[in-house]
Amino acid sequence: MPSVLPDGEPVPDDGALPRHALDGAAGRPLGFYLHVPYCATRCGYCDFNTYTASELRGSGGALASRDNYADTLIEEVRLARKVLGDDPRQVRTVFVGGGTPTLLSATDLGRMLGAIREEFGLAEGAEVTTEANPESVDPRYLAELREAGFNRVSFGMQSARQHVLRVLDRTHTPGRPEACVAEARAAGFEHVNLDLIYGTPGESDDDWRASLDAALGAGPDHISAYALIVEEGTQLARRIRRGEVPMTDDDVHADRYLIAEERLTAAGFGWYEVSNWATSEAARCLHNELYWRGADWWGAGPGAHSHVGGVRWWNVKHPGAYAQALGDGRSPGAGREILGEEDRRVERILLELRLSEGCPLDLLAPAGARAAARAVTDGLLEPGPYESGRAVLTLRGRLLADAVVRDLVD
Repeated sequence: MPSVLPDGEPVPDDGALPRHALDGAAGRPLGFYLHVPYCATRCGYCDFNTYTASELRGSGGALASRDNYADTLIEEVRLARKVLGDDPRQVRTVFVGGGTPTLLSATDLGRMLGAIREEFGLAEGAEVTTEANPESVDPRYLAELREAGFNRVSFGMQSARQHVLRVLDRTHTPGRPEACVAEARAAGFEHVNLDLIYGTPGESDDDWRASLDAALGAGPDHISAYALIVEEGTQLARRIRRGEVPMTDDDVHADRYLIAEERLTAAGFGWYEVSNWATSEAARCLHNELYWRGADWWGAGPGAHSHVGGVRWWNVKHPGAYAQALGDGRSPGAGREILGEEDRRVERILLELRLSEGCPLDLLAPAGARAAARAVTDGLLEPGPYESGRAVLTLRGRLLADAVVRDLVD
């Protein structure tokens, strides 16, 4: 969850949605994102809405404590049931992110999931994921998560090289994420993801290859690989500004992406979104696909964002303010926006173009359609899908995805 919230119109105290938001809801999947805003330490590159114990001390008091956080979040799940009224949909995906969700007990995470099951029901075959810091789990904890109903886990590996982890202020030791994959498999998790970051200052091509090889050797069925983005206000941004470490380089990012594509494809992984590879369709992250395809999701927790039927809203950032609102019987929503048809068209292009299936050409305005034709000529879009009415990025197009999208949304 980003640390900076957008502006928007006020959210009603009862969280009520415009009547049109649930029109056609039966045809859209419904997911839940549960944000756990706590971290043991702050990573130098992180700009998410997270808090360490020292940052919360004296700021929100007991309301901000993680000891009673599960109870607070469950109150928002109950609010969601009231707001969505007689919406009959069961929940297709649940994703617990952070922060470090596994700083909470497995019992608390299970209780949060249980509230969704009780209020909405889980669809048959529902995907239930939690993120985890490798140092915050052990075999017993993972077994408890599996028993509670979690069936997918995502470990933050980032790198296999100690000096790269040190620049990122990651506290786990190399080798621990790989061990976590084995422990998760032993606990009964069918689907396991490893998150990697490339382009860290001081990382070499060989360092990146070593990280990919270590991740592949661990045996996950999903790998996410993200280019490091240096966010203003982070410790890493300050270190770069002081000249302590070099700035990241776009050309290096492109080279690392090509290395990832080569290594992952050779190992039997296929890309299905610009930064995500899976061994099969079943191994894809259904929750993220729900975002990319513009479905409905309720984001519970401080700073969490939600979207239902073209209405998008976001919660207050601070855990204390979040708990206070729910304790007072009010929605924790800080603001919202109602997307018009043009907004939704543009968002579909922005998000669906990142997918291996691409986006329909009939979403494009005349200028965007002309840009798509040029992109085929320039080797940025695949000619076959284009002839069939879809814009699908080539490998070169993936490297320049942001520029291609800008042209197509005109």
